[in-house]
Amino acid sequence: MVQSIHDYYGELVFTKKIMEQKLSKSIYEKLMASIDNLEPLDQTIAGEVAHAMKEWALENGATHFTHWFQPQRGGTAQKHDSFIDYGKNGEILERFSASQLVQSEPDASSFPSGGIRSTFEARGYTAWDPTSPVFLLEAGKTKTLVIPSVFLSWTGEVLDLKTPLLRSLAVLNEKVISLQKLLGNKNAKQIKVFAGIEQEYFLLSKELGKSRSDITVTGRTLFGNTPAKGQQMEDHYFGNIKENILEFMEDVDHELYRKGIPIKTRHNEVAPNQFELAPLYQEVNLAIDNNLQVMEILKKIADKHNMIAVLHEKPFAGVNGSGKHFNWSIGDNSGTNYFEPSKSPLKNISFLLAISAVLFGVKKFGEVLRASVASAGNDHRLGANEAPPAIMSVYLGEYVSNLLDSIERASSINEKEVNEITLGVQNLPKVSKDYSDRNRTSPVAFTGNKFEFRALGSSANPSEVGTVLNLIAAYGFDEIYKRIAIKKGSYDVKKEALKVVKEIIIETKDIRFEKNGYSQDWHNEAAKRGLPNTKNTPEALKVFFDSNVIKIFSHYHILTERELKSKVEIKLESYIKTKEIEYRYAVKIVNTLLLPAILKQINILAETSKNLEKINIKSNMFLNELEILTNLYDDIRKYSSALEKFLSVDHGDVVTTADEFANEGVEILKQLREKTDAAEDLVADEYWPMTSYQKLLNAF
Repeated sequence: MVQSIHDYYGELVFTKKIMEQKLSKSIYEKLMASIDNLEPLDQTIAGEVAHAMKEWALENGATHFTHWFQPQRGGTAQKHDSFIDYGKNGEILERFSASQLVQSEPDASSFPSGGIRSTFEARGYTAWDPTSPVFLLEAGKTKTLVIPSVFLSWTGEVLDLKTPLLRSLAVLNEKVISLQKLLGNKNAKQIKVFAGIEQEYFLLSKELGKSRSDITVTGRTLFGNTPAKGQQMEDHYFGNIKENILEFMEDVDHELYRKGIPIKTRHNEVAPNQFELAPLYQEVNLAIDNNLQVMEILKKIADKHNMIAVLHEKPFAGVNGSGKHFNWSIGDNSGTNYFEPSKSPLKNISFLLAISAVLFGVKKFGEVLRASVASAGNDHRLGANEAPPAIMSVYLGEYVSNLLDSIERASSINEKEVNEITLGVQNLPKVSKDYSDRNRTSPVAFTGNKFEFRALGSSANPSEVGTVLNLIAAYGFDEIYKRIAIKKGSYDVKKEALKVVKEIIIETKDIRFEKNGYSQDWHNEAAKRGLPNTKNTPEALKVFFDSNVIKIFSHYHILTERELKSKVEIKLESYIKTKEIEYRYAVKIVNTLLLPAILKQINILAETSKNLEKINIKSNMFLNELEILTNLYDDIRKYSSALEKFLSVDHGDVVTTADEFANEGVEILKQLREKTDAAEDLVADEYWPMTSYQKLLNAF
């Protein structure tokens, strides 16, 4: 019998429906106040909630529980504890207390802290985040109750990526609601931020991948010549999904539906063996937690299908890399989406103010937004005609852009102008009408009733981007509020609001761009406008040392200066370690696999040439090919030695080392790869020890 999605959707989640069944009415209402209205958790209800969770988990076969958190090293982390405990007479009981639900104490000594504490200071605390539902993790016959949590040091300082996100939601809520009250909106009580996070990934044959240990070790191919047939025929994008891939996708969807993750779309992406899935919108904290599960489930299901799911941003040179588009919108408890116009004049002014807040935030802190997506993997992708450039600009579309231009041209904001402007917004077509084309080259694109941030890497935790988008929007709303509220006495708040909109339109014109972000003309124009174009991670992260950036993070209680600096150090250390692994493994592959293979081909050519000479045949072709391969061998040996020497040098502090790894190290590996990739085309397949791109990318 075929199951309906309704039969198993959310079966591994402690849903609101289950909570309502298992909790008393008063306890349930108090818990919903924390989940839906962001009210502080009433500690007196934790005992009953913990008991209900335990009973549900045991009913479903769980034996352990874990606090699931997001360390700054990336990925997720968990420590499992069983439900068992001693009873009064020494007997074994299954118990889960309020204190075990609310807080746990994993050993924090081996998590990166950026100098925020010494390694011998092991204590760290996880604390339950009730706004994200608990769920069951399955591994064979084992089930574990998973409790989404934040992670803090024993001093209360941030050690994770979820805590700053939750703080950014709180400050955005404060600033937007304050502005709405000023505008006379009595219905808005609480802000809700929504996100839809699209996920791109590659699938490889596990069998073929066995000879590509560079993928296993580094997540990407360090060597490999561009295939004769890659993506140039554009025949993979939205192409027919092959049967074995569709079976994989169906298993992924089934597992995600069981976790209550509403995956809507699946399709072939641009590059061979590249695919994408996309969910329905959810509140941002839940959407991010779900995306972290998506990445884990893709790998788990791929393994069952004898495949490898590759989430690196650029696993193959010469074909498109992978990202994830972060669709983001701001609404409130009344159902209003502040990025969507309506028939209400007040809501239309709110729409213009929301657009202005984002423009102002990107104008002031676009470099922070760029830094939020900085990683060793994403450095290969940004600006490569497959992802947005590293220049942070905003695309609004023809209609909205023309509307803002008309507001800028207005000689004065009077009653007539107010009516014309709100009417213009009211006539703004909805997304379904596709009034303006989408711009895939813009990092921040308005797509009808949301912004789509396109620069996020495929392997990244989306929490950092979510935090920064919320923060810079909060900054924009705060600035708007101050400019309106500074007026004394009686005034027309709508007129004043539109005056501020006009001011911000003028102040932010240089970050608005509607054309091709890939073009050199834009790069030249952006430089004239003074917009940064940071090319690598170490360069991008330096913005966090700026006093204004430190101030905004601390002023809005997202991260203290100490927490922010520790974050930068962790990210720089992660970058260095990633590059160091790549460089060391590249040297190993060259010395133990590639040079011996080239030498075999040289020996065959030399022996053949010698044999021909014995019968008085001199082949210039053989001699020329022999010379080319010999020169390549020498060059590869030279660059391999240069990389070894580079790694042996003491590079200094973490900032200096990161810069050198991003510049000198990257250049040496680039030269080394060019030579080895050239050699690949001259060495017989039977001697070349690594599966070619052509075979890897045409396996499915």
